[in-house]
Amino acid sequence: MKKRKLEELFFRSLMVLATLVVGGSFFLIVGTIVYKGAPYMNLDMLTKTPGGGFYIGKEGGVLNAIIGSLYVAGGATILGLLISIPVAIFINMYMDGKRFLSNTLRMAYDVLFGIPSIVYGAFGFLIMVYFGIRASLLGGIIAVTLLVIPVLVRTLDEVIRTVPLELRDAALSLGATRWEMAKVVLRQIRPGIYTAILLSFGRAIGDVASVLFTAGFSDNIPTSLHQPAATLPLAIFFQLGSAVDEVQGRGYASALILTIIVLIITVLAQVLTKKFSKYKI
Repeated sequence: MKKRKLEELFFRSLMVLATLVVGGSFFLIVGTIVYKGAPYMNLDMLTKTPGGGFYIGKEGGVLNAIIGSLYVAGGATILGLLISIPVAIFINMYMDGKRFLSNTLRMAYDVLFGIPSIVYGAFGFLIMVYFGIRASLLGGIIAVTLLVIPVLVRTLDEVIRTVPLELRDAALSLGATRWEMAKVVLRQIRPGIYTAILLSFGRAIGDVASVLFTAGFSDNIPTSLHQPAATLPLAIFFQLGSAVDEVQGRGYASALILTIIVLIITVLAQVLTKKFSKYKI
């Protein structure tokens, strides 16, 4: 009996310690960003593009990187969603009797999910070279789309698998085609789709490796797909690499802006999920 109590105490302490480490790391990271970035946060950072000498401490802001990040992440998420939904539907509703093949596809997407983003950037760069595309907003969207497709496919796949089989059987028994059944299933998993969008957008907007050689960098806001686009992660990287204290502080302020954007997206996703969820907690 004493051994069981000691064992219970040990694993309970281990769980508490792990929770404290994870929670403490989160607050340490966010606290550091707020502490170092808040003093340099001002209206210019949000409303102005970099002026002459911005990277040596002169005036300007990171509006170009904010807009560029939203363009790249938003475009990649939309394009990835258009590709991923048909793939997830095909795996779950058109491969019922081919379990080996469907499981192989799932494993392949799991492998793609774990591939470092720099590999997607290199592959996207090869695609750009083949089609004669310069480093631009379009190139960044292509590379990041390749990055988020595995996230979207696997998330949507897991969500679709939570839909009861009885619902699909009922639709088919009423004479519905597989595509009509798929539309019924998609209506049921709308909250899961929002979650998939959140996950993919969060990974897209915070990634730097995949856009390093594909999106380029510009102090201007892109007005077409063929112009280079700055992103917040790259702006943070360049600013923190400076030896000027003012520029480093702006780098932390840029990181704070990126954190706030992700927080806003998370809250919006939670609100939309609760609004469209059939069963509310």
